Amino acid sequence: MSTTTDAPASSFGAMLLGRALAGTPPGESPLTHAAELPGRESRYAAWPQWLEPAVVEVFQDCGIPQPWTHQAEAASLAWSGRNVVVSTGTASGKSLAYRMPVLSRLSTDPRATALYLAPTKALGADQLRAAVDMTDSLAARGFPDIAPSAYDGDTPLEVRQWARANSRWIFTNPDMLHISLLKGHQRWAHFFRNLAYVVVDECHSYRGVFGSNVALILRRLRRIAARYGASPIVVLASATASNPGAAASRLVGAPCEEITEDGSPHGPRTVALWEPPLLDVTGENGAPIRRAAGSEAARIMADLVVEGARTLTFVRSRRGAELTALSTARLLADVDPDLPQRIAAYRAGYLADDRRQLERSLSDGTLLGVATTNALELGVDIAGLDAVVVAGFPGTVASFWQQAGRSGRRGQGSLVILVGRDDPLDTYLVHHPAALLDKPIEATVTDPTNPYVLGPQLLCAAMELPLTDDEVIELGAQDVAQSLADRGLLRRRPHGWYITADATPHAAVDIRGGIGSQIAIVDGSTGRMLGTVDAGRAPSTTHPGAVHIHQGESFVVDTLDFEDGLAVVHPEEPEWTTSAREVTDIVIEDVHEQQSYGEVDVALVQVQVSHQVVGYLRRLPSGEILDSVELDMPMQELHTRAVMYTITPELLESAGVTAERVPGSLHAAEHAAIGLLPLVATCDRWDIGGVSTALHADTGLPTVFVYDGYDGGAGFADRGHAVIGTWLSATREAIASCECVSGCPSCVQSPKCGNGNDPLDKDGAVRVLDAVLACLEG
Repeated sequence: MSTTTDAPASSFGAMLLGRALAGTPPGESPLTHAAELPGRESRYAAWPQWLEPAVVEVFQDCGIPQPWTHQAEAASLAWSGRNVVVSTGTASGKSLAYRMPVLSRLSTDPRATALYLAPTKALGADQLRAAVDMTDSLAARGFPDIAPSAYDGDTPLEVRQWARANSRWIFTNPDMLHISLLKGHQRWAHFFRNLAYVVVDECHSYRGVFGSNVALILRRLRRIAARYGASPIVVLASATASNPGAAASRLVGAPCEEITEDGSPHGPRTVALWEPPLLDVTGENGAPIRRAAGSEAARIMADLVVEGARTLTFVRSRRGAELTALSTARLLADVDPDLPQRIAAYRAGYLADDRRQLERSLSDGTLLGVATTNALELGVDIAGLDAVVVAGFPGTVASFWQQAGRSGRRGQGSLVILVGRDDPLDTYLVHHPAALLDKPIEATVTDPTNPYVLGPQLLCAAMELPLTDDEVIELGAQDVAQSLADRGLLRRRPHGWYITADATPHAAVDIRGGIGSQIAIVDGSTGRMLGTVDAGRAPSTTHPGAVHIHQGESFVVDTLDFEDGLAVVHPEEPEWTTSAREVTDIVIEDVHEQQSYGEVDVALVQVQVSHQVVGYLRRLPSGEILDSVELDMPMQELHTRAVMYTITPELLESAGVTAERVPGSLHAAEHAAIGLLPLVATCDRWDIGGVSTALHADTGLPTVFVYDGYDGGAGFADRGHAVIGTWLSATREAIASCECVSGCPSCVQSPKCGNGNDPLDKDGAVRVLDAVLACLEG
């Protein structure tokens, strides 16, 4: 394996990297690339002249002598009446950009109100604490009381009532905005009538079906505000991303300015890409498997902690965070019996006081190492970390930089290590550093016109206020509205569209991804309800025998009943994980776009996907497969969007893919393409599916499909179609750069393949993609 490095040996981060590498076997370096990213000096601006002097004093009392340039620019745009998104790095103080106009307006206009939206309760709670401190300082100076207040699912009823009557700055989330504030807007009339600002924090997290729902909720919010005579300015904060202005405009439904030049400082960072070694154990069909990213990350964190480096390790699951912390502590016990006490896990589900104590202990150095989920990615202010280890690519380049940005927060040098998982996307990134270290290439995908999202949201809007014809046209919802009317859910009247009297649409919408009926997950031993899953995903996630993790607790599913909408589980801590196996059939219903490139055709199509969970694998943490268990689950249908390409048998033959190799070659190319789509679309591989066939009934040709796993689509296939050359080139490189001989989970094997990852032809997949790309480049 080739190793390249641009990091000077003298840098602090390079020194830490050398310590982590010292623990690896000689001659078997897992390092595929290391680079030194230079630090950045502060660029300050003067406090805006429009800013209330008392507000300036409050900020200065909080330790902010003056704003950075991006903070002042974004705040001034918002104050001038323009929607704005500030898209800068972690720890760049994006919060100040909205606090300046909000506090200035609310302190000088005693009737003005503001609404803050966060994707997580923890982030909202952190922001609320800071707002309370600042508004208390303003109140002590004689300004009108602002009384910031939380209003979410955890807020007691009496506090909700107080907030509705007294608070002029509500901190909530899109879920509560949808189900409570908008649904009961008459009770909030005074608040909406005076709504001056809406803050949408961490807006890059609103993507896919969740993002599409939030986009429509924000349109409903602006509609309700307009009904009461208000026209609030929207201020959005985003991680560094491509085209943040366009993404924010699509989310809000109105033009948004963008601020992307970051004026905040940070120290130099050494970024290392790390590929764990192949193990002697084998997986499915004898394929080699790599050492687990979590295990590798635990060893790296232990080595760094021995050096005294404060280290944060991001892992993908709550259980993984606990296991990584335990593994690190075990390794350190052999070195110094005092060190294991300085290691902890951090995840959602902890009590607030416990979380705060962990944050303080990490910041002041009491804790040297913490393994965490992405719960520490957003919002929580932690300073002075020396190193960040990312165990598995977190899904988007933006999330990677959010996590990496936790290191070096005092301006000193730091180390960031990405440890690749056994996954095609991770394989590609550790061998193609430019895709990670250069400007992000993914775009936030939302599609508010998806009829499966738009229909339920349209019913909610109509219940809040009857819809006019102009509003329906503005949403592009004429066909959806008529379909709802045909089903008796809407009624057309001379003055607009009205909802039927007995409708309760708000409760039926799961804005975070599920559409349709919900399955309740219940602990059969106690009767405690653990959560819900939508019926479309239940067969693959809560089938009998599935391991279900809830707030760090492990359960195994006993039964799944679709008629009763119930999955019954029992507490158990098995040493294995489970992954469902599915078989899929696909039929083309409509063609949206099609291009011919000689012997290759590419199309964006509407499809009906029929899929059935037929079993599941039980897998040890090492990756070794214990067994395969068969299931008899009902067939499900999905109407969604897919990107597809066909290739003629003659071209395949000329590429060296003979007839008997076609099924395995297409199958391997399809698996790898699913794994790489998250490189160009902000999705997870579990959000999408695929089908390949040597002869498809609708095309009459060898065909590969990749489809969105949501009714109506979530925009992922559209994004893949738009950049198919980039996407398939990356897919080809991920397969070719994998060091296995005939295919493994790092390149062409899929954890959810219903055919047992057979047949798969790794060399044939490269040949197929070479032929397709040659035609596309034409």
